[in-house]
Amino acid sequence: MHDYPHSSPVKSKPPGKDIFQRALISECASNGLLVFAVLLGIIVVSQLIRLLSDAVSGSIPVEGVLALLGFSAMNYLPVLLSISLFISILLALSRSYRDSEMVVWFCTGIGLTRWIRPILLYAFPVVALIAILSLVMTPWALKKADDYKKKLESRDDVAAATPGMFRESKQAKRMYFIENVNVGSNRVGNIFVQSEQNGKLGTMVAREGLQETLPNGDRFLVLLNGTRYEGVPGQRDYRIIEFERYAMRIEEVPAKQAAPHLRTMTTLELLENQTAWNASELHWRIGLPVSAAILALLAIPMGFVNPRAGRSLNLVLALVLYMIYNNMISVSNAWVGQEKVSSAFGLLWIHTVALILTALMFYRRMTLFNFRWVNNRLRAGRGKQSETGRIGSEPSLPAAEGAGTPNPVKDEAR
Repeated sequence: MHDYPHSSPVKSKPPGKDIFQRALISECASNGLLVFAVLLGIIVVSQLIRLLSDAVSGSIPVEGVLALLGFSAMNYLPVLLSISLFISILLALSRSYRDSEMVVWFCTGIGLTRWIRPILLYAFPVVALIAILSLVMTPWALKKADDYKKKLESRDDVAAATPGMFRESKQAKRMYFIENVNVGSNRVGNIFVQSEQNGKLGTMVAREGLQETLPNGDRFLVLLNGTRYEGVPGQRDYRIIEFERYAMRIEEVPAKQAAPHLRTMTTLELLENQTAWNASELHWRIGLPVSAAILALLAIPMGFVNPRAGRSLNLVLALVLYMIYNNMISVSNAWVGQEKVSSAFGLLWIHTVALILTALMFYRRMTLFNFRWVNNRLRAGRGKQSETGRIGSEPSLPAAEGAGTPNPVKDEAR
């Protein structure tokens, strides 16, 4: 009988995923979120500056800045996610090499190919998200942005007028200036309107104005309690008219009817209408997730860093390789659109070259192959051959007198 408390034996928990896989996925995810946030912030700030400059110039209303900013940011998301995926894997593997953790994993029997599975587990959801954004969400966002811009361009003169700025009419020869706008009552204050009629220049100033719509759909800008100055510039016969109510017709701006852009067409429309440029756009959308998956694999051998050498050289080379790869995809798509190459060849050749390059990089890292090692081995082989040749061609020396086998005659004489 035991004199101490005890419990029934419990089997230890079965081991879960490998430690290095969990650590690698966690580190890659944290690096990826950080890189993506930085890149997205740069894109948002640059686009916001451009849209605010358009709003100041009166091209777009201030309330439309956020909507256009969201549509523009969604257009850049697939590329930003691809870059973030590539850089995050590079940073994680480079840190493992610098801190000599990779040596520990190699000593435990975990080869370079064992890193493919955790990298793919980390990259698969990101690649799937890139595919959804590239094939579905980005064309939808560009379509919505294009429709919104057309809606802004078809606004009438009064609706397009920005408080505190002079704005020229799109239809009639008029110039508007509105000091303030009361959104709740649909009234404007301190209006200045300049127009030309029958060769005479008319200028109207009113303290208040409003918009009215007749039952037949005609719209008018009504000026209240104002003054009109009419005459020919350079002459003194100006007429000054004071009025309590003055109505000006607001001309409707017809919406522009333009052919849909390739970027705004849905993927299903591109598949149904098989043209060269449609195929080119379809290749671009398919190439984004495919290139992201290939770059994730390519980052494994490119993450090698010599702790005694520079720490950022591999990152610079990786970014240069990414830009070359991305530009070659664009060049290939242009060739397909110009019918210089076939559709199948334009889609496959650049990704096939990238896969071959990835396989060669894996082979080089796994076999420690380099040109200096090959050169040293060749020199060593030539040195052994020359030494063997010298030994084989060396002449035999004649035996010295009195050496070798004894001479019985000379021995007997002595």
